[in-house]
Amino acid sequence: MNWSHSANTIRRFVARLREDASASVTTIVALSLPVVIGAVGLAFDLNRGYGQRVMNQRVADMAALTTAMEYQRDDSVDIDAVANVIAMANGLQGATVDAELLADFPNEGESSIQVTVSRDVPFALASVLGFSGSYTVTADSAAIVSAQASYATPCFLALDSGKASLVVNGGASIVAPNCSVAAIGDLDQKGSSIAASDIISGSGDITLNSGSLVANSLRYAGSLNVPQWNNALPGPDDRHNVATGLADPWENNVELLAAIAQIGDADPLPALADPTTPTGSDYTFSWSPSSNASPFRQGTSGNFIVPAGNYTIKKLTVGGGNSLTFASGSTITVSKGVSIGGGSTVNFGDSDVYINGGFDSGSNGVTFGNGVLWIGSGTVSFKGTNKKGDGDVIINGDMSLGGGHYFSAGKGNHSFKSITLGGGGKTLLGDGDLTVLEGIKINGNSELNAGDGEYNIGASKQGYAIKLEGSARLFMGDGAFSAHGDIDTQGGSAIVFGETNNHYITGDLKIAGSAFFGPGRYTIDGDFENGTGGTTWPQTSSLNGEQYGSWGAGYDMAGYDVSFIASGTLKLAGGAKSRLLAAAQSVLGGEIGTMLFHSDTTSKASWTGGSGNIFGGVVHMPNTEVSMTGGNSTSGGGACFMLIAGKIKAAGGAVAGSACVSSDETSSGSGNTTVKLVK
Repeated sequence: MNWSHSANTIRRFVARLREDASASVTTIVALSLPVVIGAVGLAFDLNRGYGQRVMNQRVADMAALTTAMEYQRDDSVDIDAVANVIAMANGLQGATVDAELLADFPNEGESSIQVTVSRDVPFALASVLGFSGSYTVTADSAAIVSAQASYATPCFLALDSGKASLVVNGGASIVAPNCSVAAIGDLDQKGSSIAASDIISGSGDITLNSGSLVANSLRYAGSLNVPQWNNALPGPDDRHNVATGLADPWENNVELLAAIAQIGDADPLPALADPTTPTGSDYTFSWSPSSNASPFRQGTSGNFIVPAGNYTIKKLTVGGGNSLTFASGSTITVSKGVSIGGGSTVNFGDSDVYINGGFDSGSNGVTFGNGVLWIGSGTVSFKGTNKKGDGDVIINGDMSLGGGHYFSAGKGNHSFKSITLGGGGKTLLGDGDLTVLEGIKINGNSELNAGDGEYNIGASKQGYAIKLEGSARLFMGDGAFSAHGDIDTQGGSAIVFGETNNHYITGDLKIAGSAFFGPGRYTIDGDFENGTGGTTWPQTSSLNGEQYGSWGAGYDMAGYDVSFIASGTLKLAGGAKSRLLAAAQSVLGGEIGTMLFHSDTTSKASWTGGSGNIFGGVVHMPNTEVSMTGGNSTSGGGACFMLIAGKIKAAGGAVAGSACVSSDETSSGSGNTTVKLVK
């Protein structure tokens, strides 16, 4: 009944009486008595109706809640019968009680029990005004019985809202039994199988052309397109034609945004300078020594022993087949270079040695003890076996070792203009910072092994910071890492990155050999690529006998507790075998919990060529089309792998899988939802 309409009628009637000024008091009183009695009667009847409505609403609320609980327990229950029993139990007689199951109420994908209670109220005193019969008082109430249709968190999520957002072709399949395979746009199955807890097109269509869709539910906003001959999909009761709100869960992640802002950063490279070497006299240690060298000759032999002291030398020459030893505690400066003949032995002792004008170790090599070794710009040649004790090493020239030659240095900071190793050349550096201004190049079964410390590697003229060819090996210890150019490794090579919060690489990271990534974040201003594969881990250093990469046994690219943040794309090709696991929790300034790889690039990512990858964590490429083809296999290997990309395409025998066990995105739709009134 319309309560406001009845009240307005009474007010207008009384107003007309007041406005009739020509009427006498007697006339007014005579005429008004029935009206007053009728008005009082109408008010009385209206109050009776209001009281009935309060009772109806109370009964409707009780009936909706109780019926909803019964329906949750048994969805075949007669909801009308339950609602009527509740009404009678609450003392409501002569009422009409109707119960209805409402779909998509109060929100899409949700359902509720609505109970409507109606009862007629006869007019009594209001009959004086001509009201007769009765009026109906109605109240309704609804109680939710299922939350928005539940679905598991997506392990594969395509963010593109258009056509072909997620496509499986050929013999390819996606297997994620405990989580969802989802696309905001259209999802097309033309391959072998998509198997998931739920298969979802948030705002588009699901099309099954061939193969199968295996899931607890299908959710699609548009249409479900299936040929008549194909029944390899969930039954009608598990198909929900409803839009699903899907979004990138990492879109506004503060940690990720801060990490992206660091792309392109690196520690600045220091400048290398030449040592100060005053001009002195030439010293020649040979079978015919210079006059200033003769006093140190042992008899008539080719053996020279120089006592501790300060020696200012213009050019230092050691003839072939001679032996020269400086006593420890000396300071030796050479301004015009060092030249050592074949077959000679030179030991500088525990001394500080400063050399300009070039350096040639001779065929046997030289020995430097503890102290500073500082060689200025010019040609630097170490042949044979060269050993340096503890102390800083600065070589402001291109250090090149080949032909099986060897250089080692103990603890201390090590700085070079460039390092080139080839033909079996090997360099072992103890703990301490390593700075190389113009890149490291290693090839031909050569090895560089460096200890813990800060690494700062500049770019060569060719653009690489590190280049490994053939069976080259580079094993690095723990410490801050900056590479101001590409890191490029070829098949058969091996590289180990130590542990540090953040590895800065201002170029591409291209791995075609073996790579082991120590824990931490890798910030890459370029592409990240695992190419044709190489030798697998573990591997043992020929320099210190240490074994590296045991955790990645059987894989050519491995690392745990890692996050890769790149400006470029992720490429996986050839016979690459990768095992990379994100950290479970974030480290301040380092790895981001569960984030394995991120890039905002729009360049396509190709995972091809029989590559087999185990990824634990999230690969997040929201603007990229990720294409898995050519027998590529990418899965979590028992860990939780999540791929979030602009588009996801699998074809040609590719297999993608995840072992994520995810909680429901929304409340359960059967038995676990708390019954509550919604109106």
